[in-house]
Parts: sequence; C-alpha cells; structure tokens
Amino acid sequence: MERQELEAFLALAEELHFGRTAARLGLSAGRVSQVIRTLERRVGVPLFERTSRRVILTPVGERLRDDLLPARRIIDEALARAVASGRGITGTLRIGYSSSMAANLLLKAAETFRRTYPDCDVSIQEIHLSDPYGPLRAEQVHFQLTELPLAEPDLVAGPVLYSSERSLLVADSHPLARRSTVSLEELAHETLLTIGGAAPQHWLDHNFPRRTPSGRPIPQGHAAISWQEIPFLVAAGEGVSLACTDAQLHYATPGVTWIPVKEPLPCHFAPIWPKNGETSRVRTFVETLLRTAGAGGRGSSRP
Repeated sequence: MERQELEAFLALAEELHFGRTAARLGLSAGRVSQVIRTLERRVGVPLFERTSRRVILTPVGERLRDDLLPARRIIDEALARAVASGRGITGTLRIGYSSSMAANLLLKAAETFRRTYPDCDVSIQEIHLSDPYGPLRAEQVHFQLTELPLAEPDLVAGPVLYSSERSLLVADSHPLARRSTVSLEELAHETLLTIGGAAPQHWLDHNFPRRTPSGRPIPQGHAAISWQEIPFLVAAGEGVSLACTDAQLHYATPGVTWIPVKEPLPCHFAPIWPKNGETSRVRTFVETLLRTAGAGGRGSSRP
C-alpha cells in the first residue's frame, strides 16, 4: 500500500467528505478520488459508498480502517522517534517553574511533548523566587518558566506566554480592605512584604517596588524566602504585598483581601534559559509551550 493511499484512505474514512479530505491533505478533490479508486481496484471491492449527499464506508472499508489504524500509529511513532533522534530530542529535559500557573501550563505541554517525542523524558521541578536563577546556572534545569523582567547577561528570555494584572494583598481588618481598587501611591503609608534571598534587585524593583510612581519611598518589611509565606504574614497584620491577580484562584487565604491595583503593573511569564543552552530539546519544548498557551492552556499564578 502506497503511503499516499494510506493517508488518503484514513483521512477520508475520518472525514467522509472528499472536499475536507482534500483540504486536509493539501490535494485536489479529484486527486483524492483518483487515489481511492486506485486503491479500490487493488483491493477488488468498493471501500466507500458514494452518493450526491454522503460518503460512507462499506463493511470492507470499515474492516480495512480498523486494521490499518494500529499500523498507522506504529509508523507515525517510528518516524517521530527517528526525527527526534536526528534532532537530538532524546534523554531527559529538566524544566523549572516558579508559579502554579507555570506548572499547569508545563504539565499540559509535557503531556503533548512526551507523546510526540517518547524517547525524551521531561522532569519538572519548582524554582523558589528567593533563588530564581540558581538552579538554571547550576545546570539543575535546562530552562524554566518564570516571571519577568530579566536583565542577566548570561540568560535569555523567550516570548511572553501569558500575563496577569496586579493586586494588593491586605488583611481583612485593614482599612483598605473595603476598597474596590487601590493606587500604588498609597503604598507610601504601608509596609510592603517582599522576597529575599538571591532575587536580583532589578526583578524586585519591578515586582516589589521601593518607590511609588511619584517617587515616594515604600517602606520594606519582611523578606520571605518562599512566596507561600506572604499571605499568612499579611493575614497576621505584618504588612501588605503585591501579587498577580490570577493567583487568587489558587492562593486565596482566610483573613486576606485581594484589591486590584489601578496602575498598570502586569506580571509577565516567559521561558528562560542560559545563553549557550538553546538546544533542540529546549527549542522544541518552547514551541510546544507556545502552542499549548495559544490553545488556552493557562492556569493560575502567583506573583
């Protein structure tokens, strides 16, 4: 059986429409009809019943479809493995994430990636914001999906995969808790809880600013090692903090109110990898991430 006959037969068996089959295969409807007639002459019986209104499989056509589908999967998987080996998409790809939103997207993309490249395993681990690039530089992960901005000369950021607006976290008893929105200018009168550790200053200045838009200083409070600490510190009245608005879906904490921030201060998430670490595995997985994000593969985030 010729490959074109196989593709045309299985596509028509699924579509049951010559026009849609032709568009799917990039052929003319006449060419599809010719290929099917050639196959039917080889088999010796009709595989489809054709009328002006519909196309249906004959019993012999149904049996041939059922017999060919497993073989088709074996062929496709063999070709995928050959292509993956040729492109170096084998071994283990280690990926980091810094938010639940990133983890959800990575898990969905990894499922697709594993089906396409079964010889390449995918390992996913959390990256703490207190040391956002340490595992990457130590080669514990090949790339990670994390919050921007990035201003590190040895690292490269890929395209932004998703964004979220910003909210202010305050205790339910805080005077601002009754507000529908809040301005960054009001942080001049608050204690802002932040992230400590090895988080670079340019990243902190964007996500936990030290000054209001007009230039007034924002008092800095406790610097947490893990972001998960922050909602509990807010609930205890230790200060306020900023977070991605979408994070509330996964990190709502008793005693904490989330208030949308008036000014634009979006959280942007993108893949990051070492400048000399853009391998075929990384490029291919990032492409898978882009397709997954475009197909609605978003989750929820934290800042």
